[in-house]
Amino acid sequence: MELELFETLGISLGLGLLVGLQRQHDQSRLAGIRTFPLITLFGTISGLLAQDFGGWIIAMGILSLAAMVAVANFMRSRKPDFDIGLTTEAATLLMFVVGAYLVLGQSTVAVAVGATVAVLLHLKDSLHRIVAKIGPEDLRAIMQFVVISLVILPVLPNETYGPYDVLNPHNIWLMVVLIVGIGLLGYFAYKVFGQKSGTALGGILGGLVSSTATTVSYARRTKGKGNTSTILAALVIFIASAVSIIRIITEVAIVAPGTISIVLPPLAAVFLLMLAVGLVLYFFKGGEHDSMPEQGNPAQLKTALVFGAIYAIVILATAFAKDQLGSSGLYIVAIISGLTDVDAITLSTSRLMQIGDLEPSNGWRLILVAALSNLVFKVGLVSVLGSRSVFIKVALLFGVVLVGGLLVLWLWPENFQLPLVGTLLNSI
Repeated sequence: MELELFETLGISLGLGLLVGLQRQHDQSRLAGIRTFPLITLFGTISGLLAQDFGGWIIAMGILSLAAMVAVANFMRSRKPDFDIGLTTEAATLLMFVVGAYLVLGQSTVAVAVGATVAVLLHLKDSLHRIVAKIGPEDLRAIMQFVVISLVILPVLPNETYGPYDVLNPHNIWLMVVLIVGIGLLGYFAYKVFGQKSGTALGGILGGLVSSTATTVSYARRTKGKGNTSTILAALVIFIASAVSIIRIITEVAIVAPGTISIVLPPLAAVFLLMLAVGLVLYFFKGGEHDSMPEQGNPAQLKTALVFGAIYAIVILATAFAKDQLGSSGLYIVAIISGLTDVDAITLSTSRLMQIGDLEPSNGWRLILVAALSNLVFKVGLVSVLGSRSVFIKVALLFGVVLVGGLLVLWLWPENFQLPLVGTLLNSI
């Protein structure tokens, strides 16, 4: 029960912050990034109290807010420069109902809400600075992610359709939300560090947003006037691809946490190999630096729809291959789908492992085959888009990883696992 209350209050706080962000960005003088969360929490606490003491509590809350807004607008009409912020007033009302809920409801919930109020009040300057740095494109990315995750996802049917009964619209779109969310985190990390980031951080951010897009961008920059150093470009492409392995591990941990004790070790071995190779190349780059290219918004609806379609096709292809060709057919799907999108086959394989239709010892091999296939595809991209010099460097680097990955596929012990990792994830 207490956990459900915290979930409700968390949603309330998030919605208040979302609306407050938009209002603050538009420089509303009535309420902004701190006031709207306070008002929303005030309404939630009032609703909790009303469950036991009647709807008059909500009615009084609405009247109180209406009175505050009326007074604020009256003062604004009298003195245009008058500060009509409602933060203190909203905090006063909220703390009143928090005090009441402390006695009548869950004390831990009341303490958490009170602490949240204090933090919001204290972070005034920090929150305002963050909003001031958000541009129209950034705000559009946030709102598009809200549409993808909070508008589209809840209305999709949670049942299976189509051949092999494997297409579940809700589950497919949930994977879209996961991938877009990871990309969005990388996008905002780029906004904070991007242009000032060094080579290593540039590769890390590129891997979080899209390692394939980073490969295309840096390959192109090695051609033409004022071209980027080929060593630097190869290093950024390589780091972005190494980060994509961490991204794969994260996706498996989220979708199929029960299998991570088996899946993590071989994938981590490949990552450590890439880390070692990357460190060697990093020391060869010298003091060269370059700025990161502009990153696109990963939360665009078109991008989400394309990934959703790819994921659905991979699910169908996996089910068909498993039915018609057995386990060997799954490797064909992994190689083909991994050429352009490792996320789709990773999520599809993770889902099969989680529901017990695929052994984790086979699942990680499929995922690794897809990842190696993706490296081959990137080498092809660099050969077409980049200079001959950067192609040779990238081919050599990825060649080492391909050999190492194939050795892992061939020599890795069948039943090796790290049970402690799985236990920790399941407890979380």
